[in-house]
Amino acid sequence: MNIEIIGTESFGVRGMCCFVETKSRKILIDPGIALGYTRYGLLPHPYQAAAGEAIQKKIIKKWSEATDIVISHFHGDHVPLSDANPYQLDLKKLIGINLDVRIWTKALSHLSLIERKREESFSSILNKDLIEAEGKKDSVLAFSKQVPHGNDGNAVTVMMTRIEEDCVFVHASDIQLLNSESVLKIIEWEPDIAFVGGPPLYLSERISKKQINKARSNAIKLSQYIDVLIIDHHLMRNIDGERWLERLNSNTEKKIICGADFMKKPRELLEARRRSLYKDMPVAKNWHEMYSEGRAKTDYYLKLAREIYK
Repeated sequence: MNIEIIGTESFGVRGMCCFVETKSRKILIDPGIALGYTRYGLLPHPYQAAAGEAIQKKIIKKWSEATDIVISHFHGDHVPLSDANPYQLDLKKLIGINLDVRIWTKALSHLSLIERKREESFSSILNKDLIEAEGKKDSVLAFSKQVPHGNDGNAVTVMMTRIEEDCVFVHASDIQLLNSESVLKIIEWEPDIAFVGGPPLYLSERISKKQINKARSNAIKLSQYIDVLIIDHHLMRNIDGERWLERLNSNTEKKIICGADFMKKPRELLEARRRSLYKDMPVAKNWHEMYSEGRAKTDYYLKLAREIYK
């Protein structure tokens, strides 16, 4: 089995996209991307937009190669959108690509109102029937029932995925380590490697100290059963999340890392560093308007970033 993490916060974008290749299947999970439309009162920096462009290209390429696509839920950083903003993957870019691919989703009855609207446009634009996957097994693939998106009792839910060949890989999108039943299900699945969404420490007004401690306890519990635990997504949207991960890793015997670490790439917490990016590389006042109209490029900022951060 080969596991490639394509897009997540430690790569500078919002998402939990990965591509898993077994002998019989090529599985693209959560093929969406976002940049956080505003952060610290700032739109995405052009350097971050450049990172997003590169990852979108990878997602489209892997979409064309996949035998299976899994969508854990219909949030804009996990699925292409028909009404995508300039920093998300536009669903129309995927029209006509890989018409025979199987697309697995949550049960339609478990979609929120906005998710249902997105599912309908997704299915209509791609002219594709989606497969309700919750609780099902298909060859190397297995899917959980719906689990909370973060806190217990959250009306929005997600679906976790298990893939087994020479090892077991689990993708647990947006559980945020805040629901004990989700953690127990992952343990029951006996993964060797798990890719898990961590707690949203950047939302300090919404997450309590009790919840943070619960997430830490659940992460430690998971690490006792898993050789490689990858925690990323919401956690890596600020520098405190990176420090939280480091403290966690120092207190356990198993490997707890982020997506960039797993892929042996440098960490690029571009959203967390958005203010410093603007300071290091000032942006023209009308750049974002021009970018949304296709009249501005990111090349200059890519070149400048290479000179500044070399």
